[in-house]
Amino acid sequence: MPEPDRHLLTAAAAAGLHRDGLKGWPDLWMLPGKPPHARAAAAAPPPPPDQTLAFSDELLLRVLACLPDPHLTSAASLVCKRWARLSGRLRRRLAVRDWAFVTHRLPHRFPNLSVLDLFPASIAAPAAPSRASPVLTCGAVSLTLDPSADPPLGACRFLADDVLDRGLAVVAARFPNLRRLSATAAASESGGLMDIAGGCATLQELELHRCTDLALRPVSAFAHLQILRVAAASSPLYGTGHDGGVTDIGLTILAHGCKRLVKLELVGCEGSYDGIAAVGRCCAMLEELTIADHRMDAGWLAALAFCGNLKTLRLQGCGRIDDDPGPPEHLGACLTLESLQLHHCQLRDRRALHALFLVCEGAREFLVQNCWGLEDDMFALAGLCRRIKFLSLEGCSLLTTRGVESVVTSWNDLQSLEVVGCNKVKDEEITPALSELFSNLKELKWRPDNKSLLAASLAGTGMGKKGRVFFKRQILPGHQRVKEKMLSYPAGVAA
Repeated sequence: MPEPDRHLLTAAAAAGLHRDGLKGWPDLWMLPGKPPHARAAAAAPPPPPDQTLAFSDELLLRVLACLPDPHLTSAASLVCKRWARLSGRLRRRLAVRDWAFVTHRLPHRFPNLSVLDLFPASIAAPAAPSRASPVLTCGAVSLTLDPSADPPLGACRFLADDVLDRGLAVVAARFPNLRRLSATAAASESGGLMDIAGGCATLQELELHRCTDLALRPVSAFAHLQILRVAAASSPLYGTGHDGGVTDIGLTILAHGCKRLVKLELVGCEGSYDGIAAVGRCCAMLEELTIADHRMDAGWLAALAFCGNLKTLRLQGCGRIDDDPGPPEHLGACLTLESLQLHHCQLRDRRALHALFLVCEGAREFLVQNCWGLEDDMFALAGLCRRIKFLSLEGCSLLTTRGVESVVTSWNDLQSLEVVGCNKVKDEEITPALSELFSNLKELKWRPDNKSLLAASLAGTGMGKKGRVFFKRQILPGHQRVKEKMLSYPAGVAA
Protein backbone atom coordinates (compact mmCIF):
# COMPACT_ATOMS: atom_id res chain seq x y z
CA MET A 1 0.00 0.00 0.00
CA PRO A 2 1.43 3.46 -0.91
CA GLU A 3 2.24 5.91 1.83
CA PRO A 4 -0.72 8.32 2.39
CA ASP A 5 -0.16 11.99 1.87
CA ARG A 6 -0.48 13.84 5.21
CA HIS A 7 -1.29 17.16 3.44
CA LEU A 8 -4.17 15.47 1.61
CA LEU A 9 -5.57 14.06 4.83
CA THR A 10 -5.33 17.42 6.58
CA ALA A 11 -7.11 19.15 3.72
CA ALA A 12 -9.84 16.55 3.72
CA ALA A 13 -10.39 16.98 7.42
CA ALA A 14 -10.53 20.76 7.01
CA ALA A 15 -13.10 20.39 4.22
CA GLY A 16 -15.46 18.66 6.64
CA LEU A 17 -15.23 15.16 5.22
CA HIS A 18 -16.87 12.60 7.48
CA ARG A 19 -14.64 9.97 9.08
CA ASP A 20 -16.75 7.17 7.56
CA GLY A 21 -15.63 8.22 4.12
CA LEU A 22 -12.11 7.07 4.92
CA LYS A 23 -12.83 3.63 6.41
CA GLY A 24 -10.17 2.05 4.27
CA TRP A 25 -7.39 4.02 6.01
CA PRO A 26 -6.03 2.72 9.28
CA ASP A 27 -6.57 4.80 12.38
CA LEU A 28 -2.82 4.92 12.78
CA TRP A 29 -2.62 7.21 9.74
CA MET A 30 -5.78 9.17 10.38
CA LEU A 31 -4.45 11.12 13.30
CA PRO A 32 -0.95 12.30 13.85
CA GLY A 33 1.08 11.48 16.93
CA LYS A 34 1.07 8.25 18.96
CA PRO A 35 -1.03 5.17 18.05
CA PRO A 36 -4.47 4.86 19.76
CA HIS A 37 -3.49 2.07 22.16
CA ALA A 38 -0.49 4.07 23.35
CA ARG A 39 -2.66 7.12 23.97
CA ALA A 40 -5.25 4.98 25.86
CA ALA A 41 -2.52 3.55 28.06
CA ALA A 42 -1.17 7.00 28.76
CA ALA A 43 -4.65 8.31 29.58
CA ALA A 44 -5.47 5.43 31.97
CA PRO A 45 -4.86 6.20 35.63
CA PRO A 46 -1.88 4.46 37.23
CA PRO A 47 -2.69 1.30 39.20
CA PRO A 48 -3.08 1.75 42.93
CA PRO A 49 -0.05 0.81 45.00
CA ASP A 50 0.13 -2.69 46.48
CA GLN A 51 -0.90 -2.29 50.10
CA THR A 52 0.52 -5.71 51.03
CA LEU A 53 4.06 -4.46 50.41
CA ALA A 54 3.92 -2.93 53.87
CA PHE A 55 3.44 -6.40 55.39
CA SER A 56 6.42 -8.50 56.27
CA ASP A 57 6.74 -12.03 54.94
CA GLU A 58 6.01 -13.48 58.36
CA LEU A 59 2.82 -11.47 58.74
CA LEU A 60 1.59 -12.32 55.24
CA LEU A 61 2.32 -16.00 55.89
CA ARG A 62 0.12 -15.89 58.97
CA VAL A 63 -2.67 -14.32 56.92
CA LEU A 64 -2.42 -16.94 54.15
CA ALA A 65 -2.29 -19.74 56.71
CA CYS A 66 -5.70 -18.65 58.06
CA LEU A 67 -7.45 -19.33 54.77
CA PRO A 68 -10.11 -22.00 55.44
CA ASP A 69 -9.79 -23.89 52.16
CA PRO A 70 -6.44 -25.14 50.78
CA HIS A 71 -7.66 -24.32 47.27
CA LEU A 72 -7.77 -20.66 48.27
CA THR A 73 -4.07 -20.82 49.09
CA SER A 74 -3.39 -22.18 45.61
CA ALA A 75 -5.47 -19.37 44.11
CA ALA A 76 -3.56 -16.80 46.17
CA SER A 77 -0.32 -17.96 44.58
CA LEU A 78 -1.52 -16.50 41.26
CA VAL A 79 -1.60 -12.92 42.57
CA CYS A 80 2.08 -12.15 42.19
CA LYS A 81 5.50 -13.73 42.48
CA ARG A 82 5.81 -12.85 46.13
CA TRP A 83 2.51 -14.49 47.01
CA ALA A 84 3.49 -17.54 44.96
CA ARG A 85 6.74 -17.85 46.89
CA LEU A 86 5.03 -17.48 50.27
CA SER A 87 2.14 -19.83 49.49
CA GLY A 88 4.67 -22.45 48.41
CA ARG A 89 6.14 -22.36 51.91
CA LEU A 90 2.72 -23.32 53.31
CA ARG A 91 2.30 -26.36 51.06
CA ARG A 92 2.78 -29.67 52.86
CA ARG A 93 1.48 -32.23 50.32
CA LEU A 94 2.33 -32.48 46.65
CA ALA A 95 2.04 -34.96 43.77
CA VAL A 96 4.60 -34.24 41.02
CA ARG A 97 3.94 -35.14 37.38
CA ASP A 98 7.14 -33.80 35.77
CA TRP A 99 10.50 -35.22 36.83
CA ALA A 100 12.39 -32.16 35.55
CA PHE A 101 10.51 -30.10 38.12
CA VAL A 102 11.87 -32.38 40.86
CA THR A 103 15.52 -31.74 40.05
CA HIS A 104 15.27 -28.02 39.29
CA ARG A 105 12.33 -26.14 40.80
CA LEU A 106 10.81 -28.31 43.54
CA PRO A 107 13.14 -27.36 46.44
CA HIS A 108 12.74 -23.64 45.71
CA ARG A 109 9.00 -23.64 45.01
CA PHE A 110 7.87 -25.90 47.89
CA PRO A 111 10.63 -26.02 50.53
CA ASN A 112 8.58 -27.37 53.46
CA LEU A 113 6.96 -30.51 52.05
CA SER A 114 6.26 -33.43 54.37
CA VAL A 115 4.24 -35.67 51.97
CA LEU A 116 5.61 -36.16 48.45
CA ASP A 117 4.32 -38.39 45.63
CA LEU A 118 6.88 -38.93 42.84
CA PHE A 119 5.30 -41.95 41.16
CA PRO A 120 3.35 -40.04 38.44
CA ALA A 121 6.52 -38.14 37.48
CA SER A 122 8.57 -41.32 37.09
CA ILE A 123 6.44 -42.51 34.16
CA ALA A 124 7.78 -41.45 30.78
CA ALA A 125 5.13 -40.50 28.24
CA PRO A 126 5.24 -42.01 24.72
CA ALA A 127 7.59 -40.29 22.33
CA ALA A 128 4.87 -38.92 20.06
CA PRO A 129 1.42 -39.55 21.53
CA SER A 130 -1.42 -38.98 19.13
CA ARG A 131 -4.87 -37.73 19.92
CA ALA A 132 -6.28 -41.19 19.27
CA SER A 133 -3.96 -42.88 21.81
CA PRO A 134 -5.86 -44.68 24.59
CA VAL A 135 -5.48 -43.54 28.19
CA LEU A 136 -5.10 -45.96 31.10
CA THR A 137 -6.31 -44.51 34.41
CA CYS A 138 -5.64 -46.14 37.78
CA GLY A 139 -6.59 -44.03 40.77
CA ALA A 140 -5.01 -40.59 40.46
CA VAL A 141 -2.55 -41.70 37.75
CA SER A 142 -3.38 -41.50 34.03
CA LEU A 143 -1.07 -43.08 31.46
CA THR A 144 -1.08 -42.53 27.70
CA LEU A 145 -0.48 -45.82 25.92
CA ASP A 146 1.51 -46.22 22.73
CA PRO A 147 -0.33 -48.71 20.47
CA SER A 148 2.76 -49.14 18.27
CA ALA A 149 4.94 -50.35 21.18
CA ASP A 150 5.11 -53.93 22.45
CA PRO A 151 4.08 -53.90 25.25
CA PRO A 152 2.24 -50.55 25.08
CA LEU A 153 3.28 -49.84 28.70
CA GLY A 154 6.53 -51.53 29.71
CA ALA A 155 9.82 -50.95 31.48
CA CYS A 156 10.91 -48.64 28.68
CA ARG A 157 8.08 -46.29 29.66
CA PHE A 158 9.69 -45.49 33.00
CA LEU A 159 12.61 -43.16 33.46
CA ALA A 160 16.10 -44.57 33.57
CA ASP A 161 17.47 -45.72 36.92
CA ASP A 162 20.19 -43.06 37.02
CA VAL A 163 17.60 -40.32 36.41
CA LEU A 164 15.46 -41.63 39.25
CA ASP A 165 18.45 -41.82 41.57
CA ARG A 166 19.46 -38.21 40.85
CA GLY A 167 15.98 -36.98 41.62
CA LEU A 168 15.83 -38.94 44.88
CA ALA A 169 19.24 -37.54 45.85
CA VAL A 170 17.90 -34.00 45.44
CA VAL A 171 14.86 -34.84 47.57
CA ALA A 172 17.06 -36.36 50.28
CA ALA A 173 19.30 -33.28 50.39
CA ARG A 174 16.56 -30.62 50.44
CA PHE A 175 13.70 -32.23 52.39
CA PRO A 176 15.08 -33.55 55.69
CA ASN A 177 11.64 -33.40 57.39
CA LEU A 178 9.88 -35.61 54.84
CA ARG A 179 7.48 -38.05 56.50
CA ARG A 180 5.78 -39.78 53.58
CA LEU A 181 7.22 -40.64 50.18
CA SER A 182 5.81 -42.46 47.15
CA ALA A 183 8.34 -43.35 44.48
CA THR A 184 9.31 -45.90 41.84
CA ALA A 185 12.04 -48.32 42.75
CA ALA A 186 14.93 -48.83 40.39
CA ALA A 187 15.27 -52.09 38.52
CA SER A 188 18.31 -52.99 40.62
CA GLU A 189 19.61 -51.91 44.01
CA SER A 190 18.91 -48.18 44.20
CA GLY A 191 21.40 -45.62 45.44
CA GLY A 192 18.65 -43.02 45.53
CA LEU A 193 16.75 -44.90 48.23
CA MET A 194 19.94 -45.08 50.28
CA ASP A 195 20.22 -41.30 50.00
CA ILE A 196 16.61 -40.96 51.17
CA ALA A 197 17.31 -43.21 54.15
CA GLY A 198 20.31 -41.10 55.13
CA GLY A 199 18.83 -37.65 54.47
CA CYS A 200 15.23 -38.11 55.62
CA ALA A 201 15.71 -39.43 59.12
CA THR A 202 12.07 -38.80 60.11
CA LEU A 203 10.52 -40.71 57.21
CA GLN A 204 7.73 -42.91 58.58
CA GLU A 205 5.71 -43.98 55.52
CA LEU A 206 7.12 -45.30 52.25
CA GLU A 207 5.33 -46.48 49.10
CA LEU A 208 7.42 -48.26 46.46
CA HIS A 209 6.22 -49.22 42.99
CA ARG A 210 7.82 -51.67 40.55
CA CYS A 211 9.56 -53.52 43.37
CA THR A 212 11.82 -56.52 43.02
CA ASP A 213 13.81 -58.49 45.54
CA LEU A 214 16.94 -56.45 44.86
CA ALA A 215 15.07 -53.15 45.09
CA LEU A 216 14.00 -53.96 48.66
CA ARG A 217 17.56 -54.11 50.00
CA PRO A 218 17.86 -50.35 50.69
CA VAL A 219 14.57 -50.43 52.65
CA SER A 220 16.43 -51.94 55.60
CA ALA A 221 18.28 -48.64 56.03
CA PHE A 222 15.13 -46.78 57.10
CA ALA A 223 15.40 -46.83 60.87
CA HIS A 224 12.04 -45.27 61.77
CA LEU A 225 9.84 -46.67 59.02
CA GLN A 226 6.39 -47.65 60.32
CA ILE A 227 4.15 -47.88 57.23
CA LEU A 228 5.28 -49.62 54.05
CA ARG A 229 3.40 -50.32 50.81
CA VAL A 230 5.13 -52.57 48.30
CA ALA A 231 3.77 -52.88 44.75
CA ALA A 232 5.61 -55.71 43.06
CA ALA A 233 6.78 -55.46 39.48
CA SER A 234 4.47 -57.62 37.38
CA SER A 235 5.33 -58.70 33.85
CA PRO A 236 2.08 -57.56 32.13
CA LEU A 237 2.32 -54.01 33.44
CA TYR A 238 6.00 -53.29 33.90
CA GLY A 239 7.46 -55.56 31.24
CA THR A 240 9.81 -57.30 33.68
CA GLY A 241 11.30 -60.71 33.14
CA HIS A 242 10.52 -63.93 34.92
CA ASP A 243 12.97 -63.02 37.71
CA GLY A 244 11.08 -59.81 38.55
CA GLY A 245 8.61 -59.29 41.35
CA VAL A 246 8.80 -59.86 45.10
CA THR A 247 9.32 -63.43 46.31
CA ASP A 248 10.21 -65.00 49.64
CA ILE A 249 13.71 -63.52 49.30
CA GLY A 250 12.36 -59.98 49.18
CA LEU A 251 9.91 -60.59 52.01
CA THR A 252 12.73 -61.95 54.18
CA ILE A 253 14.93 -58.93 53.41
CA LEU A 254 12.03 -56.65 54.26
CA ALA A 255 11.27 -58.48 57.50
CA HIS A 256 14.84 -58.37 58.82
CA GLY A 257 15.31 -54.71 57.88
CA CYS A 258 12.00 -53.13 58.96
CA LYS A 259 11.35 -54.49 62.42
CA ARG A 260 9.34 -51.44 63.53
CA LEU A 261 6.62 -51.79 60.92
CA VAL A 262 3.08 -51.16 62.12
CA LYS A 263 1.28 -51.34 58.74
CA LEU A 264 2.33 -53.40 55.74
CA GLU A 265 0.64 -53.68 52.34
CA LEU A 266 1.77 -56.20 49.76
CA VAL A 267 0.40 -55.71 46.23
CA GLY A 268 0.97 -58.38 43.60
CA CYS A 269 3.66 -60.14 45.62
CA GLU A 270 4.67 -63.73 45.22
CA GLY A 271 6.03 -65.89 48.01
CA SER A 272 4.81 -68.64 50.24
CA TYR A 273 4.70 -69.81 53.84
CA ASP A 274 8.35 -68.87 54.47
CA GLY A 275 8.02 -65.23 53.44
CA ILE A 276 4.89 -64.51 55.51
CA ALA A 277 6.34 -66.40 58.46
CA ALA A 278 9.51 -64.28 58.33
CA VAL A 279 7.40 -61.11 58.40
CA GLY A 280 5.42 -62.41 61.38
CA ARG A 281 8.50 -63.44 63.36
CA CYS A 282 10.61 -60.30 62.76
CA CYS A 283 7.98 -57.53 62.67
CA ALA A 284 6.70 -57.93 66.21
CA MET A 285 4.88 -54.56 66.14
CA LEU A 286 2.88 -55.29 62.97
CA GLU A 287 -0.79 -54.47 63.57
CA GLU A 288 -2.28 -54.18 60.07
CA LEU A 289 -1.54 -56.42 57.10
CA THR A 290 -3.06 -55.87 53.64
CA ILE A 291 -2.57 -58.44 50.88
CA ALA A 292 -3.83 -57.34 47.47
CA ASP A 293 -3.91 -59.35 44.24
CA HIS A 294 -1.40 -61.85 45.59
CA ARG A 295 0.33 -64.60 43.62
CA MET A 296 1.49 -66.66 46.59
CA ASP A 297 2.01 -70.36 46.62
CA ALA A 298 -0.23 -72.79 48.47
CA GLY A 299 0.02 -72.91 52.25
CA TRP A 300 0.78 -69.26 53.01
CA LEU A 301 -2.38 -68.83 55.09
CA ALA A 302 -0.99 -70.93 57.94
CA ALA A 303 1.92 -68.48 58.38
CA LEU A 304 -0.43 -65.78 59.65
CA ALA A 305 -0.33 -67.44 63.06
CA PHE A 306 3.21 -66.05 63.50
CA CYS A 307 1.85 -62.46 63.50
CA GLY A 308 1.49 -62.23 67.25
CA ASN A 309 0.29 -58.61 67.37
CA LEU A 310 -1.86 -58.49 64.22
CA LYS A 311 -5.16 -56.64 64.68
CA THR A 312 -6.41 -56.08 61.11
CA LEU A 313 -6.19 -58.43 58.14
CA ARG A 314 -7.37 -57.11 54.77
CA LEU A 315 -7.59 -59.12 51.55
CA GLN A 316 -8.22 -56.95 48.51
CA GLY A 317 -8.68 -57.92 44.87
CA CYS A 318 -7.56 -61.51 45.40
CA GLY A 319 -8.67 -63.97 42.74
CA ARG A 320 -7.96 -66.81 45.15
CA ILE A 321 -7.23 -67.09 48.85
CA ASP A 322 -5.13 -70.23 49.20
CA ASP A 323 -5.05 -73.16 46.80
CA ASP A 324 -4.06 -75.68 49.48
CA PRO A 325 -4.22 -74.34 53.07
CA GLY A 326 -3.35 -77.73 54.57
CA PRO A 327 -4.97 -79.68 57.41
CA PRO A 328 -7.08 -77.58 59.78
CA GLU A 329 -5.13 -78.75 62.84
CA HIS A 330 -1.93 -77.22 61.40
CA LEU A 331 -3.33 -73.78 60.66
CA GLY A 332 -3.14 -72.06 64.02
CA ALA A 333 -4.94 -68.81 64.80
CA CYS A 334 -4.31 -65.07 65.12
CA LEU A 335 -5.29 -64.62 68.74
CA THR A 336 -5.06 -60.80 68.72
CA LEU A 337 -6.98 -60.26 65.46
CA GLU A 338 -9.87 -57.80 65.73
CA SER A 339 -10.93 -57.05 62.14
CA LEU A 340 -11.20 -59.23 59.02
CA GLN A 341 -11.92 -57.34 55.78
CA LEU A 342 -12.57 -58.82 52.34
CA HIS A 343 -12.77 -56.41 49.37
CA HIS A 344 -13.39 -57.49 45.76
CA CYS A 345 -12.27 -61.08 46.36
CA GLN A 346 -13.30 -64.41 44.87
CA LEU A 347 -14.84 -66.52 47.63
CA ARG A 348 -15.76 -69.63 45.67
CA ASP A 349 -13.26 -72.02 47.29
CA ARG A 350 -14.98 -73.54 50.31
CA ARG A 351 -11.85 -75.12 51.73
CA ALA A 352 -9.81 -71.90 51.55
CA LEU A 353 -12.62 -69.84 53.10
CA HIS A 354 -13.00 -72.38 55.90
CA ALA A 355 -9.26 -72.14 56.61
CA LEU A 356 -9.43 -68.33 56.64
CA PHE A 357 -12.20 -68.31 59.24
CA LEU A 358 -10.28 -70.80 61.36
CA VAL A 359 -7.21 -68.56 61.38
CA CYS A 360 -9.37 -65.50 62.15
CA GLU A 361 -11.78 -67.12 64.58
CA GLY A 362 -11.10 -64.47 67.23
CA ALA A 363 -12.08 -61.52 65.02
CA ARG A 364 -14.64 -59.03 66.34
CA GLU A 365 -15.31 -57.19 63.07
CA PHE A 366 -16.15 -58.79 59.74
CA LEU A 367 -16.49 -56.70 56.56
CA VAL A 368 -17.36 -58.06 53.11
CA GLN A 369 -17.52 -55.63 50.19
CA ASN A 370 -18.33 -56.55 46.59
CA CYS A 371 -17.04 -60.11 46.79
CA TRP A 372 -18.03 -62.83 44.34
CA GLY A 373 -19.24 -66.32 45.19
CA LEU A 374 -20.46 -65.66 48.73
CA GLU A 375 -23.55 -67.86 48.82
CA ASP A 376 -25.52 -69.00 51.85
CA ASP A 377 -23.50 -72.15 52.43
CA MET A 378 -20.20 -70.22 52.09
CA PHE A 379 -21.36 -67.48 54.45
CA ALA A 380 -22.41 -70.11 56.98
CA LEU A 381 -18.69 -70.80 57.55
CA ALA A 382 -18.45 -67.38 59.19
CA GLY A 383 -20.24 -68.90 62.17
CA LEU A 384 -16.81 -70.17 63.26
CA CYS A 385 -16.02 -66.62 64.37
CA ARG A 386 -18.19 -66.49 67.47
CA ARG A 387 -16.94 -63.16 68.85
CA ILE A 388 -18.22 -60.94 66.04
CA LYS A 389 -19.62 -57.61 67.26
CA PHE A 390 -19.78 -55.74 63.94
CA LEU A 391 -20.87 -57.18 60.58
CA SER A 392 -20.95 -55.27 57.29
CA LEU A 393 -22.20 -56.85 54.06
CA GLU A 394 -22.12 -54.77 50.87
CA GLY A 395 -22.68 -55.91 47.32
CA CYS A 396 -23.18 -59.61 48.17
CA SER A 397 -25.69 -60.37 45.42
CA LEU A 398 -25.93 -64.14 46.07
CA LEU A 399 -26.67 -63.92 49.78
CA THR A 400 -30.30 -64.39 50.88
CA THR A 401 -32.25 -63.41 53.96
CA ARG A 402 -32.20 -66.97 55.27
CA GLY A 403 -28.42 -67.14 54.91
CA VAL A 404 -27.93 -63.90 56.84
CA GLU A 405 -30.33 -64.95 59.57
CA SER A 406 -28.72 -68.34 60.11
CA VAL A 407 -25.40 -66.70 60.96
CA VAL A 408 -26.27 -63.47 62.76
CA THR A 409 -28.71 -65.16 65.14
CA SER A 410 -25.90 -67.44 66.32
CA TRP A 411 -23.70 -64.51 67.37
CA ASN A 412 -24.60 -63.51 70.91
CA ASP A 413 -22.21 -60.51 70.99
CA LEU A 414 -23.42 -58.84 67.78
CA GLN A 415 -24.00 -55.10 68.30
CA SER A 416 -23.89 -53.51 64.84
CA LEU A 417 -25.18 -54.74 61.49
CA GLU A 418 -24.94 -53.20 58.02
CA VAL A 419 -26.53 -54.80 54.94
CA VAL A 420 -26.27 -52.71 51.77
CA GLY A 421 -26.78 -53.69 48.15
CA CYS A 422 -27.60 -57.38 48.70
CA ASN A 423 -30.43 -57.79 46.21
CA LYS A 424 -31.59 -61.22 47.32
CA VAL A 425 -32.14 -60.09 50.90
CA LYS A 426 -35.81 -59.10 51.04
CA ASP A 427 -37.70 -57.10 53.65
CA GLU A 428 -40.76 -59.32 53.43
CA GLU A 429 -38.67 -62.37 54.38
CA ILE A 430 -37.66 -61.02 57.78
CA THR A 431 -38.70 -63.46 60.48
CA PRO A 432 -39.72 -62.63 64.08
CA ALA A 433 -36.36 -63.93 65.31
CA LEU A 434 -34.53 -61.53 63.01
CA SER A 435 -36.82 -58.67 64.04
CA GLU A 436 -36.05 -59.32 67.68
CA LEU A 437 -32.34 -59.24 66.89
CA PHE A 438 -32.78 -55.88 65.16
CA SER A 439 -34.44 -54.42 68.25
CA ASN A 440 -31.47 -55.40 70.43
CA LEU A 441 -28.78 -53.95 68.17
CA LYS A 442 -27.03 -50.69 69.00
CA GLU A 443 -26.61 -49.77 65.33
CA LEU A 444 -28.51 -51.01 62.28
CA LYS A 445 -28.13 -50.01 58.63
CA TRP A 446 -30.59 -52.01 56.52
CA ARG A 447 -30.63 -51.20 52.79
CA PRO A 448 -30.42 -54.60 51.14
CA ASP A 449 -31.73 -53.60 47.70
CA ASN A 450 -32.76 -50.60 45.63
CA LYS A 451 -36.44 -51.08 46.46
CA SER A 452 -35.77 -50.71 50.16
CA LEU A 453 -33.73 -47.56 49.51
CA LEU A 454 -36.49 -46.13 47.30
CA ALA A 455 -39.20 -46.91 49.85
CA ALA A 456 -37.19 -45.24 52.60
CA SER A 457 -36.57 -42.12 50.50
CA LEU A 458 -40.27 -41.78 49.55
CA ALA A 459 -41.61 -42.28 53.05
CA GLY A 460 -44.11 -39.55 53.91
CA THR A 461 -44.38 -38.15 50.39
CA GLY A 462 -47.47 -40.13 49.37
CA MET A 463 -45.89 -41.26 46.11
CA GLY A 464 -46.22 -44.86 45.07
CA LYS A 465 -49.87 -45.17 46.11
CA LYS A 466 -52.85 -45.86 43.90
CA GLY A 467 -54.79 -42.95 42.48
CA ARG A 468 -58.04 -43.67 44.30
CA VAL A 469 -56.17 -43.44 47.61
CA PHE A 470 -53.79 -40.64 46.79
CA PHE A 471 -56.32 -38.24 45.25
CA LYS A 472 -59.06 -37.52 47.78
CA ARG A 473 -62.56 -36.82 46.54
CA GLN A 474 -63.62 -33.25 47.14
CA ILE A 475 -67.23 -31.89 47.20
CA LEU A 476 -67.52 -29.02 44.76
CA PRO A 477 -69.92 -26.10 45.28
CA GLY A 478 -73.41 -27.02 44.08
CA HIS A 479 -72.97 -30.72 44.88
CA GLN A 480 -73.66 -32.70 48.02
CA ARG A 481 -73.22 -36.36 48.79
CA VAL A 482 -76.23 -37.78 50.66
CA LYS A 483 -76.37 -41.52 51.30
CA GLU A 484 -74.21 -42.46 48.34
CA LYS A 485 -76.28 -40.28 45.97
CA MET A 486 -75.06 -37.21 44.20
CA LEU A 487 -77.51 -34.28 44.25
CA SER A 488 -77.06 -31.28 41.95
CA TYR A 489 -78.41 -27.88 42.74
CA PRO A 490 -78.81 -24.97 40.41
CA ALA A 491 -76.32 -22.18 40.70
CA GLY A 492 -77.16 -19.73 43.48
CA VAL A 493 -79.33 -22.22 45.42
CA ALA A 494 -78.05 -23.16 48.85
CA ALA A 495 -77.66 -26.83 49.56
